[in-house]
Amino acid sequence: MYTTINEKGILNNYAKEPQIYCATYPSQEQQRQYTVQAAFATLIVATLILVSLGVS
Repeated sequence: MYTTINEKGILNNYAKEPQIYCATYPSQEQQRQYTVQAAFATLIVATLILVSLGVS
């Protein structure tokens, strides 16, 4: 942690800045995994909605 002291003796603490990097576009395999995850999440949400409608 980086600390400075101003003229009045007040401490200022600064967090360490993370290293910056550029993101890379996902590969075809990662894109397929994202598609499967989205389909599974949609199935879960649709099931929850249908169950809640059926119960009420």
